[in-house]
Amino acid sequence: MRLRQIALVAKDLEPVAAQLNAVFGLKIAFRDPAVSTFGLVNVVMPVGGGFLEIVQPVMPDASAGRYLARRGGNAGYMLIFESPNALAHRERLIGKGLRSIAEWTKPHYTFTHFHPKDFDGVLVSVDTAGDGSTWREPLGDWPPAGPEWRDHLAPDDIKGIVGATVQTRDPQGAADRWSDLLQTERDGTALKFEGAVVRFVEPVDADGTGVIGIDVAVADPPAIAARGEAAGAPAVNGKPQIGGVSFTLVAG
Repeated sequence: MRLRQIALVAKDLEPVAAQLNAVFGLKIAFRDPAVSTFGLVNVVMPVGGGFLEIVQPVMPDASAGRYLARRGGNAGYMLIFESPNALAHRERLIGKGLRSIAEWTKPHYTFTHFHPKDFDGVLVSVDTAGDGSTWREPLGDWPPAGPEWRDHLAPDDIKGIVGATVQTRDPQGAADRWSDLLQTERDGTALKFEGAVVRFVEPVDADGTGVIGIDVAVADPPAIAARGEAAGAPAVNGKPQIGGVSFTLVAG
């Protein structure tokens, strides 16, 4: 299984997208009209072979809007994992009692969004592109990014997403549970996925849930941190703060 896409939620997505462009050189590849079903607008930006998505609630009943209010501002929102057989994971996880809140099953793309309460307050999706045969390929198929995303790749010095950090009041319990649910190995409170890790840490804010960090492999971390400062995304402990999330710059 691969961590393929991470979504942020923002009151206004355009300034967040502009900062990601200024700091990392990320480009908007797609604005998906299908997310209107969830009361949202979005942008999807390639990061190596992975993706950052920013969603913005535009309807008063959007669940993302309630989450935005609960977190007190822009925040990490969703982790999307790619698997060669998302349908099998759906059947297995529902069999364990997890709740599916959105599903899509088509020849070109299959996904299941699971209730955040079943994943320690994080919206999690398990997806398959096409027949699942390209899931390990760095630039393998990915319908959520639109038909032309390979024309909007990040600069060569931005290598890709290599991790995420989730806050929870029980990091070890969350790691154990997610390891079982997603059938992946763990090392303490970190889960190992294809090319990335997901870490669980003690809460850093009053809400105590959600994605609070993203690791991005870059060729020159100090240069990226400097661009962050210039773009109004000052670094905390060397980590640019963008969209309510702390970006760890990993030399790669």
